[in-house]
Amino acid sequence: MLAKLNHIEDYACRFLLGVFVVLLFAQVVMRVTFGIGMAWIEELARYAFIWFVFLGAAHAAHLSAHNRLQTHINLMPKRIANTLLLMVDLIWVGFCLVLAWKSLDLIGLLLEFPYDTPALGWSLAYVYFVFPIAFVLMAFRVLQVQYLKLVKGIEPGDMEKKEVSKITDGDSNATGSSSSKGKE
Repeated sequence: MLAKLNHIEDYACRFLLGVFVVLLFAQVVMRVTFGIGMAWIEELARYAFIWFVFLGAAHAAHLSAHNRLQTHINLMPKRIANTLLLMVDLIWVGFCLVLAWKSLDLIGLLLEFPYDTPALGWSLAYVYFVFPIAFVLMAFRVLQVQYLKLVKGIEPGDMEKKEVSKITDGDSNATGSSSSKGKE
């Protein structure tokens, strides 16, 4: 089930980013070649980008790829560092759940007093559904990472270190070990 959620999350982000890029490219081409722009393209691109950003934030939480100041955490004993990170993550989960709850209040108001988007004529309430979806998903993902780390003993890894290692060492596995390239 979690694997399916991972794939849905991943492909939704890819799709939304693709839609955003294609729509903006079409808008630029139309403006440059024909001297016209279409408001619905800009609006749809904006909403695709908003959904991409918030679903991408939840996906980043799953990958444990959100930016943190880790230097001081890495200097602490592992038990203290894990306890501190757990407390911070629980605050993060609480924040996400409050935002999800408050966004449901906002959506309720938009359903009661409808506001349609200017170009597409969509109810803004449906556009705003990304907020409760993304914040609940992000809270779940943060708890999932903590569960894997504290109960299962699976460390999420340092995504930034892995990506830098891929670039600098040419390491396709991104294990963080240095390669012997360039020492010939």
